[in-house]
Amino acid sequence: MAIIKKFRIKTFKKLKPLVGIKNVSLSFQKRQILNNVSFTINQGEILGMLGPNGVGKSTIFNLITGLIKPDYGSIIFNNIDATNYPIYLRTTKFKIGYVPQHGGYFHDLTLSENLKAIAEILIKDEKDRLNKIDMLIAKFELDSVRNIKAKFLSGGQRKKLVIALALLGDPKVLLLDECFAALDVLTIKMLQQIIVNLQTENNIGICICDHQARDLLNCVDKAIILSNCKIIAQGTPSELIANNEAKSAYFGDSFQYN
Repeated sequence: MAIIKKFRIKTFKKLKPLVGIKNVSLSFQKRQILNNVSFTINQGEILGMLGPNGVGKSTIFNLITGLIKPDYGSIIFNNIDATNYPIYLRTTKFKIGYVPQHGGYFHDLTLSENLKAIAEILIKDEKDRLNKIDMLIAKFELDSVRNIKAKFLSGGQRKKLVIALALLGDPKVLLLDECFAALDVLTIKMLQQIIVNLQTENNIGICICDHQARDLLNCVDKAIILSNCKIIAQGTPSELIANNEAKSAYFGDSFQYN
């Protein structure tokens, strides 16, 4: 596969953390999911999360969006402790956009109707609302299917629709949960390019979790690897591939990402 990301942000002159996970621990009944986990999502950075099934990647997204609360630790937005903030405030006040692994759209509405339904909540002015919808349809090259019901769209078209829905509120942080799952190679490459373009054009912070390690590492600046409830390694893709703990817990010895 061709290189998607032509540059990687390794250091920032001035870091601007948008989301902080600070010393977070969480258990479900007697099973510990996260143990003292800390990391940040910075403005203009694409961060990846990798790890085995059940390690807590989607759980971290649920903590950020407010679907669940940690047992210990804090969720920080723009240096404000938002651990007890409801979901709608996290979306509107701190501009958090979320693309779930499954669903995220109305099956029996057309692509255009899906966008209008969410835009009516987020954008008050009708002219601005229609302009935003038309811009996103053009951006994701969806004009030919704008009047097709979402349930009849291809997997790639549905994924682009859900990303467009998440962008209606002009998020500062975009969370992408398993965005490459069950997609063909060309569609994955298209989504990788969309993600990198969002970074360069919108300067937002992006966090991706996925099982497709090679596809994820091709479009992130940095990544973290979760194992046994903790972050065991973090760094650029090249640094992670060379990390012995990462090899032992996740990649294996023969893994290559490009």
